[in-house]
Amino acid sequence: MGLILGKISVETPKYEVIHACPDYEIRKYPLRVVAEVTYDPSMLRGDPDGGFMILANYIGAVGKPQNVRPEKVAMTAPVITKAGPEKVAMTAPVITNVGDEGKVVTMQFVLPSKYSRAEEAPAPVDERVVVRDEGEAKFGVVRFSGLTTDKAVAERVEQLRRCLERDGHKVVGDFLLARYNPPWTLPFLRTNEVMLPIE
Repeated sequence: MGLILGKISVETPKYEVIHACPDYEIRKYPLRVVAEVTYDPSMLRGDPDGGFMILANYIGAVGKPQNVRPEKVAMTAPVITKAGPEKVAMTAPVITNVGDEGKVVTMQFVLPSKYSRAEEAPAPVDERVVVRDEGEAKFGVVRFSGLTTDKAVAERVEQLRRCLERDGHKVVGDFLLARYNPPWTLPFLRTNEVMLPIE
């Protein structure tokens, strides 16, 4: 019942809140290990979230883990999608525009904190999955509930960008969308965030 009602009962990435105001938070994230897949949604039945099952198979969320050990890796939250304009090879970590025709999506699972370096995590069997270290980073973040439609996300990204720039923060990359709940969680109880990297 907790999943339907929005309860987050899995590990989430650690971060330090550097600044909080009504419009956003500034967070500093330490190095973390991610498993990611980059794909063209048209190759996965047009589903912009089609990479989820590829990553879920890697960690063993459904069936036998698809990694070389095979070791079940605990699910964490959020699931992160990156956005940007280029179509690239399936295994390249790129920033992509989610949902645009001919564009690619990069989806990430942040691995549990017991893996402090990528080489400690089990290697994937599926060559589309890349396990790598994600370096220390600082983000402007806004949290919201509801559905993560393209329009809802775009509005929040633009509002966050305006607020950050108004307050003197330099945005240095494209946004990330972080979704903390499964799709069957009631929309008004979902936890979502848009994140913009800043200097």
